Amino acid sequence: MTIFFNKADKSMTLGNRVALKAFLEKQMKKEGIRIECLQYVFCSDKYLLDINKQFLNHDYYTDIISFDLSETKGELIGDIYISVDRVKENAKTLKTTLGNELLRVIFHGALHFCGYKDKKPADAKLMRAMEDKWLKAYLKSVPREGAKRLMK
Repeated sequence: MTIFFNKADKSMTLGNRVALKAFLEKQMKKEGIRIECLQYVFCSDKYLLDINKQFLNHDYYTDIISFDLSETKGELIGDIYISVDRVKENAKTLKTTLGNELLRVIFHGALHFCGYKDKKPADAKLMRAMEDKWLKAYLKSVPREGAKRLMK
């Protein structure tokens, strides 16, 4: 299994990595995707804004950007950049825990690689339903103390 959690200019301590990696691999496999290499990179708003401007010509903050670098359909090579600043802010705004919001964003990026979109309202609704489904399944699959250890 080749799922990596790295940092650019901000770190996010993530507990229970083994369980999370196994869950992601299992869920992606159900969607017909085999992970060759999936890298999550935690960064600041500024870092992700620079990527957004440079590669997508967007001049606004976002919580996540994913890049599919795959050469073969169904065999994923991808990078997902996550703004720690946005995740923290969104957790406050949405009145959820930082751990749950971080999981939601991690799953959101993986779901993009499975073909789920979020630009149109109907697509965004389906994406949110899939995020909820994966979040519920993950939290159910880890022992109670494991879920608490998500954020060390």
